Parts: sequence; structure tokens; C-alpha cells
Amino acid sequence: MLARSIASAFLVAVLVAAEASALAQQAGAETVAAAVPEFTPRADQGAEQRDEFRTLDQNVQDLKKQVLDLNRDLFLLEEELLFPANTQVAVFISMDVGEFFGLDSVELKIDNKDVTNYLYTEREADALLKGGVQRLFVGNFKAGEHELVAVFTGAGPHTRDYRRAASLVFEKGIGPRYIELTISDRETKQQPEFIVKEWE
Repeated sequence: MLARSIASAFLVAVLVAAEASALAQQAGAETVAAAVPEFTPRADQGAEQRDEFRTLDQNVQDLKKQVLDLNRDLFLLEEELLFPANTQVAVFISMDVGEFFGLDSVELKIDNKDVTNYLYTEREADALLKGGVQRLFVGNFKAGEHELVAVFTGAGPHTRDYRRAASLVFEKGIGPRYIELTISDRETKQQPEFIVKEWE
């Protein structure tokens, strides 16, 4: 949070400085015009001024890009500090569903503790149907055996309310652990299928 606050403050400072610089240049130009009202600048002088303004604008744009890159790097650093690779467990969700299930929400428990409860908008559910993969949860867990339980709620066959759970017992060792929740159609039973699996 501290890193993100620093980056946000720095971005605001840069934008204010850029605006102040532009206003100062505009005020300077107006002062010169007022002091010498009958002076008509040569064409080459106007071209020089335009080049200077163009250079200044390019410098401001470059500075903004550098600030955005810094903000991104600080965000990644913050995430690495909060979720070290050795203790990290990340849970993803994907869908391959046609007729038998419409996702409304997912409740996730690890070691019998609620870790997230995500309610989907229609747009988010459509993105999953089109092949998207969402990172549903990331957290820190000590080495050893853990149990994950995912509860899926939505519209099942014939638009009936549907609630189904799937679970996985996994071993957390050294290094990050990645788990995927997959929702797919089971054509033979005309029912949705919910699978929890570890990424190799």
C-alpha cells in the first residue's frame, strides 16, 4: 500500500508540474505579445516556437510514460513482498460451458476458512465463456497438507438454481502452488461438471 501511495503521489506531482509549466509558457507568451503589440514575428520564429512546444510536449509525454512504468513496477514489487513465491497459493477459474450452467458466484474455502466469495456480472461470465481465465485468489500458506473447497452457484439445466461443491486436498511444498477450478459440460449426463486440479 505504501509503494502504491508513493507512486500515486509522484504521478500527481508530475501532472501538476506539467500543467504549471504549460501555463507558465502561455503566460510568458501573452506577456511578450502585450509588451510589443505591433511586433510581427517572422515565419521562422513561429516555427521555432512550435518546435519548442512540440519538444516540451514530447518530454511531458515521456515523463508520464516513465511514471506509469514506475507505478507498474512498484505494484509488482508490492505483490512479491505480500505473496512470496515460497508460500504462495493461487487459484484460477475457467469455463467451458454451453447449455448446462450459467455462473453466478463462487465461494472458496481453504482449511475450512472462507478466503473469497466472488459474485460475477454478466460481462465477466461471458469473458470466461470466451476462454478467459480469472485469478480468483492468491494467498500465503505454510508447507503441508491443505484442503480447498469451491462452491459454485448459478443456473443449472432448465434454468433451475444450481449449487455444487468440488474439493481438493493438496500438498504445499517449496515454491508456489497453482490450482484451477474448471467448469465444463458433461454431455452424457446433461449436467455441468466441476473439477479442481493442480497445475503441474
